[in-house]
Amino acid sequence: MNPFLAPFRLTGWLISGLFNGARYHPYKAAGWAAGIIVALVVWGLASTLQTLPMASIQLGPRGTGMIEQYNLAASKVNMPLNSPTGEYPAVTPAGKPAAAVYKNIQVLKTVDANDFLRVMASMAQWVAPQVGCAYCHSVANMASDVIYTKEIARHMLLMTQYINENWRSHVGAAGVNCGTCHRGAGAPQYTWTFQLPPGGLHGVAATTTGENYPSPAADMSALPSDPYTPFLLNADPIDVQGSTALPAGNRTSIEQTNWTYALMMHFAHSLGVGCNYCHNSRAFSIWDQGTPNRLTAWYGIQMVRDLNNNFMVPITNIFPAGRRGPMGDVPKINCQTCHQGAYAPYYGAHVVDTYPALTHPTNGSGTTAQTIVRPPFALPPVMRSSSLQPATGPKEASLSAPVLSGTVAQSGGATP
Repeated sequence: MNPFLAPFRLTGWLISGLFNGARYHPYKAAGWAAGIIVALVVWGLASTLQTLPMASIQLGPRGTGMIEQYNLAASKVNMPLNSPTGEYPAVTPAGKPAAAVYKNIQVLKTVDANDFLRVMASMAQWVAPQVGCAYCHSVANMASDVIYTKEIARHMLLMTQYINENWRSHVGAAGVNCGTCHRGAGAPQYTWTFQLPPGGLHGVAATTTGENYPSPAADMSALPSDPYTPFLLNADPIDVQGSTALPAGNRTSIEQTNWTYALMMHFAHSLGVGCNYCHNSRAFSIWDQGTPNRLTAWYGIQMVRDLNNNFMVPITNIFPAGRRGPMGDVPKINCQTCHQGAYAPYYGAHVVDTYPALTHPTNGSGTTAQTIVRPPFALPPVMRSSSLQPATGPKEASLSAPVLSGTVAQSGGATP
């Protein structure tokens, strides 16, 4: 029997057998039909279960259920996707800064000229390995700014340096490089733009926030379709859990709770973890009964708001219309942009140890003239008026980031 036709012939025989059975032996046919239906239902349910083996990691005291389950088969598939690439060995210093050797250098001015070429080669691998230098540069004149991606790359370099210098409270010593988000693609796979919620009317006549439809933002649950705008661009309050068994001053609505849970589902899906990775699920409202990961995640929320408002939104006009969202906004960052299914990007691999040029400003002006206007920065409950406040963290006063020389087309300041 032809193997390609076998499934169709077997299906035909099955249907023919059921028809003939119903004709001559109705009770037996009904039994077979019921058996097949039960088998299909069991198979459908079984397909939703995770495959063995599983690994369990205890994150809290025994008896609290604070155990994180990892599917080893899924982790094995995800591991190659989270392996750093594009790193080149160190080079012999040229003894001259890049700005003294090459033309139109605006960001990596003070980097050694030879190391500058090494960083450029790595960027090509991190962002556009199939295209190479031509993704940002005119090969006829490498100093030219005629290709818009070169201007975006400058801003992204500034953002990378800014993260590694100012947000070690979230990224730690591992740091980030261009590949953390891009993974060999010119446009990062996981970003977000404004979308009209599915169903219902919109604007002043809106009757829905996207509930009761599969929400990609909330791991296909029926929660609000856009938890990013209120929490990762604006600074709306996330905390909705009460601290007592009965209502005692907590006026949070069910609608607000749905928004928060949509964001939590996004976190879990982006990191490939469950609630217990950060929380003690029997006491969500109590910070000091959660894990240290909760504080790291809190810093991550502040960091993403910071980057979206102060690096992404201001360069909206540099992006051509075809690379913006359906409502004309720039692609923005969320947790999945960097994590991509791993509890830490690249599973915690250190990606800046051999790239010091990505860890601090190298444009020759140190900190800079442009002051960052950040969303409200409120300490989590466990750290308010407490000795638990960390000694180091994001800079609060005079927080600034490098700027480019010359004029850049921008969409104006961002409002938290």
